[in-house]
Amino acid sequence: MAEEGHKVSLNVYDLSQGMARQLSMTFLGKVIEGIWHTGIVVYGTEYYFSGGVQQAAVGTTPYGTPIRVVDLGVTHVPKDVFEMYLEEISPRYTAESYSLLKHNCNNFSNEVAQFLVEATIPEYILNLPNEVTSSPMAALILPMIERLETTMKAGAVPQAPQFQQPILSTTANNVAYSAEKKEGGESKPKVEEKPAKFGVPSTSAASTEAKPVDALGDARSKVQEEITNEFAAIMASGTLRASEAAALATKRVMQRYGNTNSVQS
Repeated sequence: MAEEGHKVSLNVYDLSQGMARQLSMTFLGKVIEGIWHTGIVVYGTEYYFSGGVQQAAVGTTPYGTPIRVVDLGVTHVPKDVFEMYLEEISPRYTAESYSLLKHNCNNFSNEVAQFLVEATIPEYILNLPNEVTSSPMAALILPMIERLETTMKAGAVPQAPQFQQPILSTTANNVAYSAEKKEGGESKPKVEEKPAKFGVPSTSAASTEAKPVDALGDARSKVQEEITNEFAAIMASGTLRASEAAALATKRVMQRYGNTNSVQS
């Protein structure tokens, strides 16, 4: 007698809680619909990768309610065979091996979907890392990505990422202050520093707070500060939109250093 079929679906969550769609055009120059986390639902259980291979009864994962559910098909793989398969692949899906851009929950979901129903998860989910890293502003959001990755490795659920808002808030205030000076005003801009959202210290305030000596962090902060200043100067001219100014500012600074990988403190 044939093994009874089991429905397989993909739960899709937006870790940014809608912020990616609202802010991505400004910060990346393109619209990013969400920061995707996914889990495979089968046998009445949701399986996902976060700090290792995890499982929970449907509707009880720490990610809340999925924003959409994708039907992947029906599997005839027995549950005990599937569990043996998970044991076999689990050494490749550990907290240490987790990488937000190269080896994440969506890669896990995709591999499991292929095993169960010989299908892949939607391309827009798998392509998200490339969408982000191909942006000229990618260097500015790397600290946010690193914080998010640290949280996911620990198996925790991040709150909505901030896309380096403190840095660009500084930029906006610099532009406003420049306009005030033209009108004879003398007041200095007030920059509001927002706390880190991921349970680890924010790197966005590296240029304003005393930190232990960190050559890489200092170099990154220096580059970010130069991009911010360049962005402010371009915006003050009033000739380009914010996304265009951001791309141009980043290009100019990176050309100045020759290559982002060769930046030295």
